[in-house]
Amino acid sequence: MGESASIDYYHQPDDSAQVQNLLKKIKYLEVQKQNSESEKVRLQRELEAMRKELERLRAPPLITATVMDRLSDGRAVVKSSSGPHFVVGVSQLIDMEDILPGTLVALNQRTLSILEVLPTSKDPFVSGLEVVECPSTTFQDIGGLDDQIAEIREMVELPLLHPELFESVGIEPPNGVLLYGPPGNGKTQLAKAVARETSSTFIKVAASEFVRKYIGEGARLVRETFKLAKEKAPAVIFIDELDAIGAARTESSVSGDREVQRTLMQLLYELDGFEKREDIKILAATNRPDILDSALLRPGRFDRLVEIPLPTRVGRKSIFLIHTARMHLKRVDIDSIVDVTDGASGAQIKAICTEAGMFAVRERRTHVTQRDFDAAVKKVFQAGPVDAADHTGIFR
Repeated sequence: MGESASIDYYHQPDDSAQVQNLLKKIKYLEVQKQNSESEKVRLQRELEAMRKELERLRAPPLITATVMDRLSDGRAVVKSSSGPHFVVGVSQLIDMEDILPGTLVALNQRTLSILEVLPTSKDPFVSGLEVVECPSTTFQDIGGLDDQIAEIREMVELPLLHPELFESVGIEPPNGVLLYGPPGNGKTQLAKAVARETSSTFIKVAASEFVRKYIGEGARLVRETFKLAKEKAPAVIFIDELDAIGAARTESSVSGDREVQRTLMQLLYELDGFEKREDIKILAATNRPDILDSALLRPGRFDRLVEIPLPTRVGRKSIFLIHTARMHLKRVDIDSIVDVTDGASGAQIKAICTEAGMFAVRERRTHVTQRDFDAAVKKVFQAGPVDAADHTGIFR
């Protein structure tokens, strides 16, 4: 008995270690089993997805069509991409409220039933017209155009921000504003300020971009531009260089001229239209109002024509003060500069301030003097070469 007890005593630690090893193996195998089951579930899902993808790829192609009309019995009249019109059924999975004239749909190839409502396609050019980042220009950054700014604000901003005022008076808000005048006096800057001041979507386009090579492309782009504005309403459409497509129509036999006239007619239709566009305002700019078609200028399309003239003396001074506000000036007489820049545009005044700053930079100075402005005026107006003796330190 004593010998047997001693043998059990000496073998007991070995048995305990073996049990622990077995328990560890069991836990390891359980973890492996769980991992295998998770992997099995993942592979089953992937297999199911691949089967669905295979079925989708094996499915016959669908035919695109445009809805022409919706019938009272739940069917629809569609025009297929191949040309003919069909009266077709509509899948029960589609809400009949989504089947509207002009909607793009997909048809079954055999039965021609409507199986899917497709999103409206947009030209990438039109999608890129929307100004996402708001310009930094404000009305305070524009000098010498106080009366014009007041007109634009009451014609564009007021109807968008306070339409109830027009309803209470009983008048329809104006449709659009045409800015005209010599180049470089702030027409585009005013449009940027409108984008900044209103909480509306701002859509900017140069009229020359509507001129296309193929027949009907320009008119389609005009149509889609106004459609984008309607979807993004309230919105402001700014058409720069309107004379590119708005010139008076002639009896020209050149195909390019006829295509431009088609684009103009589409623009006239969109400006006039039959639908009220109280939440869409049109802002256009041109340097050549004398060549515009008379149909563009009639009330109802552009209700107000705002001239942006060359700045007066008071205007020139305010523009100089705006552009020199951040400049370090030393003994500069702004009034004397204003006096010698009679007939200068706003863009030329900005160029004078920039050139004056450049003269100071070339001499490695941190301030701008009267001498710099005198030389800048000569350079911008090309009244004569800048005297080298006045700036002996240039590029030292």
